Amino acid sequence: MEYRKYGSAVYIRMDRGDEIIEGILDICRKEHILSADFSGIGGCGEAEVQTYMPETKTFETRKVSGMLELVSLTGNITAGEGDEPRQHSHALFAYKDGEEHCVAAGHIKSITVLLTAEIVLRPVEAGIISRKADEKAGIDVWSFS
Repeated sequence: MEYRKYGSAVYIRMDRGDEIIEGILDICRKEHILSADFSGIGGCGEAEVQTYMPETKTFETRKVSGMLELVSLTGNITAGEGDEPRQHSHALFAYKDGEEHCVAAGHIKSITVLLTAEIVLRPVEAGIISRKADEKAGIDVWSFS
């Protein structure tokens, strides 16, 4: 992984074997980024895609692997306890299963790079976004300070 800051944005190149989500969080820790949004594309080899089940307030996880075209990755970073960055992201992957063209999409737990991934991280410049519990939804939602 290699990255550069240009203006306020951070441009990240991930390489084979890099784990995208942990890489983004590592950069946030190193650069003291508490709130941001990010997007990206790439060629990946494995992903853990999740679907939130409101009835049970749990995530169901599906692993996909092979040549995964990361068509779209979008997410955000919020300030967690002790200013530890937290991520919330969703992605869409295109891949082949035999002769069939398939897609997988949802909440992302992890993504491992097979070829490369290109990520743009855009820090929030004039504030901090954290999260608070929303009892009706059963999830944490943005909290502005």
